[in-house]
Amino acid sequence: MILTAPRLLAVGTHHKTGTLWMRAVFRQLGRAIGVPAHVVYPTTRPAKVAPGGERAILMSWSSRFPDWLHQRPDARILHLVRDPRDVLLSGARYHLDAAPEGEQFLHEPRADLGGRTYQQHLNTLPTPEQRLLFEMREKHAETLAEMLAWDAAAPNTVEARYEDLMADEEGTRFREILRDLGLPEPEVETGLEIFWARSLFGGLKDPAARIRRIREHVASGRVARWRTELPRAVAEAYAEAHGEALVTLGYEDHPTAWLGELRHAA
Repeated sequence: MILTAPRLLAVGTHHKTGTLWMRAVFRQLGRAIGVPAHVVYPTTRPAKVAPGGERAILMSWSSRFPDWLHQRPDARILHLVRDPRDVLLSGARYHLDAAPEGEQFLHEPRADLGGRTYQQHLNTLPTPEQRLLFEMREKHAETLAEMLAWDAAAPNTVEARYEDLMADEEGTRFREILRDLGLPEPEVETGLEIFWARSLFGGLKDPAARIRRIREHVASGRVARWRTELPRAVAEAYAEAHGEALVTLGYEDHPTAWLGELRHAA
C-alpha cells in the first residue's frame, strides 16, 4: 500500500550514482514544502526521529539506513543505483583531482601506499588501465558491495536507476517515484519542477549554469559510457571479478556476454 505524505522520506544513493543530483533536488524540495532535510551517516550522524510527529527527509550517500527505518510504516525510501561499470569510469576520473571537501579518504596518507594518499597514488599510475584497475580494487569495490547489500525487496522502498532518470526529460519516471514515495499531488508537481531545474538535460544543460562543485563532480553524465570508454583489458578483469554482480543488479543477463558490446576501447 502506498503511503500518503509519509512522516519520514529517505533518499539513498551510492558514490557516483547521482548523489549530488539527488541531494540538490530533495534539499530544495524540502525547503519548498517546509520539511527539513538531513544527511545521515551510520556512525557519526545516525538517523533520528524528531519528537512531535514532524516530517523529515533523511539522505544517505551509502544507502546504509538503520533497520528500524526500513520497518516503520510511516517511512518510504528511495534507492538509486547506476551501472557499476559507469560508476568505475566516473570514479576513476573524479578521484584524480577531487578536493578534500566531502572526499577525505582521497587525501589521507596510507602506509600500504608508501605514505601516499589514494589520490597521489592514482596520479602516479602511468596508464588509464592501471588507474581503472586500482580504482576497481579500492573505492569501487566498496561502492559495489554497498549496492549488493541493499534489500531491493524491502516493502517500503522505491527502486530507481540513474539511467532511467537521465532519460526522463519529461519527468514521467520521477513523477511516478514521488507518487510512490507517498507525496501529495501539489508536492509532486513542486518536485517535478525542481527535478527539471536541477537536471543536466534541464536547467543545468548549459555548463555555465552549473556551480563549481557540480562541474568538478560531473564530466558528462552520459549513460553506458563503458561501451566505448572501458578498455578491454579492464573490462575482462571486471567481468571476472564482478560479472555476477552485474547480473544480480539487473544490468546484465550473463556475467561475461557483455564484453562483445565493447566498441573502440583499447
